[in-house]
Amino acid sequence: MLILDKGTAPEDVAGSVWTELLAEDLVRYEATLEEALEPQREYLSEAEYTVYRRGKRLRPAVLLLAARMVHGPAPLPAKVLQGAVSLEMLHVATLIHDDVVDDSMLRRGMPSVNAARGPGTAVIVGDLQFVQAVRGFVDAIDHDRDMALVKLVLDSAFDTCRGELDELHTDLSQDPAALVNRYWQTADRKTAVLFGLAAESGVVLADGRSSDARRAGFYGRGFGRAFQVMDDLFDLARAEAASGKPCGVDLLRGRASLPLIYAMAELGPGHLVSRVMRGELDGPSALARAVAQVRAGGGFARAYADARTQALDALEFLRPFPDNPYRRALHDLALHVVDRSP
Repeated sequence: MLILDKGTAPEDVAGSVWTELLAEDLVRYEATLEEALEPQREYLSEAEYTVYRRGKRLRPAVLLLAARMVHGPAPLPAKVLQGAVSLEMLHVATLIHDDVVDDSMLRRGMPSVNAARGPGTAVIVGDLQFVQAVRGFVDAIDHDRDMALVKLVLDSAFDTCRGELDELHTDLSQDPAALVNRYWQTADRKTAVLFGLAAESGVVLADGRSSDARRAGFYGRGFGRAFQVMDDLFDLARAEAASGKPCGVDLLRGRASLPLIYAMAELGPGHLVSRVMRGELDGPSALARAVAQVRAGGGFARAYADARTQALDALEFLRPFPDNPYRRALHDLALHVVDRSP
């Protein structure tokens, strides 16, 4: 079992997984990533390499842990490492596109690709990562059974794009129940789908059983749901120095995150929070007061409870797997997502 402190950041937890359980895989992962990036080398700048270097690598860690959960400690097939790299490339593509959509100049406290290259070039560079990711998954296939994985990857990429569009076009005038349903649909598409792909494809590429792959995918999607809700909570609770972005970005941009939906329902349409969400009030003072009121309300705690429920539900899908260090690491990671401090 990994020894995780509640204040440990998720990237540090992933780092512990890599160094304690996946040390040999890390060497192969980095070599495979370098090989995958080589065809793009003349088109990439330091900004893109920084995204890869400073990334949490949480999704490839989940993929490799899921693979090892069924494969054991023996050396993994090369296709598993290829899948892990391709998954990270898919994730990096979404980050680059996110920063263009948000007109974000920073990514984890460093200049974003959008800032360094401009939005036009950033979009194309993001597209390169998407295409190379799919090519990598195709290259990982070595028998007919893996063919279904290609469709799963394409479906996941399609859902990710839909989730990003869903987030941009939420009607805040809907009733709270409809907004909550819309939120979970968006979270499933925007975040949970890639964690589900990570866990499911890890089992598939390790030649595990189809039933085990499906169970792992359910674990990953529950993990991803919890991760997204916690990310929404940290948007309201984490200082800019820790997150690399201003506090309350979702509120400022009128994005219906789960704690904000609950806060609007609790406080009413005429409250400061609802008015800031609708764009009727702006400025640092109004934003700061609205953030403080959301954090003090019952909706903030309710959203946290939902995140924890999702994580605990995800753990149920790990029960049929053998009790080994890799399953225990997946168990610990899911709990840590909801136990960590802002």
